[in-house]
Amino acid sequence: MKKLIFALALSFLLLGQLLVVAPAQAQCVMCKAQVEAAKAENDDYDVAGLNKGIVYMMIVPYILMGAIGYFWYRRTHPKRATAA
Repeated sequence: MKKLIFALALSFLLLGQLLVVAPAQAQCVMCKAQVEAAKAENDDYDVAGLNKGIVYMMIVPYILMGAIGYFWYRRTHPKRATAA
């Protein structure tokens, strides 16, 4: 029963990811248009903050997936007793 619940939860999670991808990609185009418009208005516009924000948004999913993988591994592989 637990495997069925896990499979259903994983299926819904993957389906949700597929539905969220399109709006997330649209944000990149909006950011680019905003930077181009701001740069046209102000020639010395600094885009370092925008670049740091993009890197921050890219890192968070990897950290979350790494944490989930770590805890999953720890739960499925119990500690082995060491013989001294």
